[in-house]
Amino acid sequence: MSGPGRPDVSVVVAAHTLDRWPDIVAGAQALARQTVAPLEVLLVVDHNDALLARARDELPAVRVLANRRLPGASGARNTGIAEAKGAVVAFLDDDARPEPDWLERLLAAYDDPAVRAVGGVARPVWPDRRPAHLPPELDWLVGCSYLGQPTVRTDVRNLWGCNMSVRTEVFAEIGDFDEQVGRVGLIPLGNEETELCIRIGQRIPGARVVYEPSAVVHHRVTEARCEWAYLVSRSHAEGVSKAAMSRVVGQGDATSEERRYATRVLPRGVVRELARGNLRGAAGIVTCLAVTAWWYARGRLGHASHIGAAGSQARAS
Repeated sequence: MSGPGRPDVSVVVAAHTLDRWPDIVAGAQALARQTVAPLEVLLVVDHNDALLARARDELPAVRVLANRRLPGASGARNTGIAEAKGAVVAFLDDDARPEPDWLERLLAAYDDPAVRAVGGVARPVWPDRRPAHLPPELDWLVGCSYLGQPTVRTDVRNLWGCNMSVRTEVFAEIGDFDEQVGRVGLIPLGNEETELCIRIGQRIPGARVVYEPSAVVHHRVTEARCEWAYLVSRSHAEGVSKAAMSRVVGQGDATSEERRYATRVLPRGVVRELARGNLRGAAGIVTCLAVTAWWYARGRLGHASHIGAAGSQARAS
C-alpha cells in the first residue's frame, strides 16, 4: 500500500516525441519526489524508436514500454493499463509536471469505495505570457483547466487526461480508452477522457467521478498553441469530437457541462474582457463558441464522417 488505507498507484505517462525530452525528464524527477511514492512509473512511447531507446538508456528508474496498440494517446494509455500493477492507475502527459503532493491529493479522494476516478487541475505554463485572445475561460483549448470549473472537491462528469486517475478494476468492468476517439497525427479529435468518464457513470451504478482541485500539475503550452489559428482549429476539432461522442454516449451526457459553460461561464468572460478593454479576449471567446457550435451542428447532421474516415486511415498508416 502507498500509505494507511491508500491504494497502490501506477503512473502511466504517454510520450510520442523527442521534442518533449526535457519535459519527460522533469516529469520523471517530479514523480520521484512525491510525498506518496508511486508503486511504479510506466513511460509508454508511442511508436518512436529513437525516443524509446533514449528513455530506456537514460531513465533507469522508469519502466519504459513501447505502445503495442493503435497510435495515439489512448493506445499508449491502454498499453500502460495492461501492464500496470497498482490498484489505481494515474495518467500524466509527457509535458506536465506534478506538484510534490499530486498523488497524495488524488488518492485521498478514494476513501469512498464509490469513487471510481479522480482528477485534478492542470495549470498552463505559457512560453512568455498569456496571449490576449486566450482568457482563462479558454484554457481548455491548450489542455488545461479553465475558469468556471469547481474550486472545491466536487463530483463531475469528466476529468482531464493530463491529470486523472482511475481504479484499475474499472477497466475490467467497462473497457479501456476508446482508441477511435483520441488524437492521431494532425487529426486533433479529442474527448477520449470525457467518453471514458461518461461510460463509468452510465455503466457502473452509483459510481462517482471526482474533481480534486488541490491535485495540481503544470502543463507546458507551446508557441504554436498560442496562435489565433490554433484557437480556430482546436474549436473546430472540439465541435466535431462532441458531435461524434454524442452518437456514442447520447446528446444529453455529451453536452451537459458544455451547455452550462456556454450559457453562464462564457458570457461572463466576454463582459469582463470588454470591461478591461481587451477586445481580442472577447473576440477569442465569441470565436471559440461560434466555431465549436457550428462544427458540432454540422457533425450532428452527418457531415463529420469524412473526418472519421481520415482518422481511421491515419491509424492504419
